[in-house]
Amino acid sequence: MESVSAISALGALAQTTRLDAFRLLVRHEPDGLAAGEVARALDVPQNTMSVHLATLARAGLIRSERRSRIINYRADLDQLKALTLFLVKDCCGGKAEQCEPLIAELFPCC
Repeated sequence: MESVSAISALGALAQTTRLDAFRLLVRHEPDGLAAGEVARALDVPQNTMSVHLATLARAGLIRSERRSRIINYRADLDQLKALTLFLVKDCCGGKAEQCEPLIAELFPCC
């Protein structure tokens, strides 16, 4: 990942509703959720949620798939991985033992 892509992704996540929507979609992998379900779960008007989902999609953090009249959204876990690696790639100046607590904290979630 390059800095421009990382900045775009971080900028998209730097808003409460978008961050909540992204985290919700991550929790619902691999099936994803319909846009209306995301809006209901977060108690956000559907038209407002559409704008937020479009911002996340432009940043490459989510993907959409049309199923008849419904648009289903999924988190792009490859982009999440790329962003996470970009942020921690130079962790602790190459001293792996100092990064162990971070890695240990991430490991149980998956």
